[in-house]
Amino acid sequence: MGAKLSGPGGQGGKTISQNSEINVTPFVDIMLVLLIIFMVAAPLATVSIRLDLPPAVPNNDPNPKEPVYITIQDTGSLFIADKQTTIETLAADVCAALQPTPNCRDERIFVRAQPEVKYNAFMEVMNTMQGNGFFKVGLLNEDIE
Repeated sequence: MGAKLSGPGGQGGKTISQNSEINVTPFVDIMLVLLIIFMVAAPLATVSIRLDLPPAVPNNDPNPKEPVYITIQDTGSLFIADKQTTIETLAADVCAALQPTPNCRDERIFVRAQPEVKYNAFMEVMNTMQGNGFFKVGLLNEDIE
């Protein structure tokens, strides 16, 4: 029984050439596994926010209600429209501003603040509104003049 030996004697005078090509099969396998991992992980990274959008049909009310704005100034003072209020009487003053409506807690309230207002003052107003049953609160991002 004979055996093939490396070198010119074992291959009938032929020399062994080196294989200088890159084997890409493991690289492709790794890339496909990473692609699957990212395809599974990407939908889990999205955050959803529930929005209450207005209805698509126009409101044909001839006398639309004026919205109620709560304004927080950088000095810490609160205003409902042009009337000054405090954090303790905020809920009662909002209901007074929405007087013709039977259930004032179902109406939408808009909160706006000057850019210099501290975050804790803003959150105090939001927590007071939520604690008193006002859950339809809109945030406005506009310049207060």
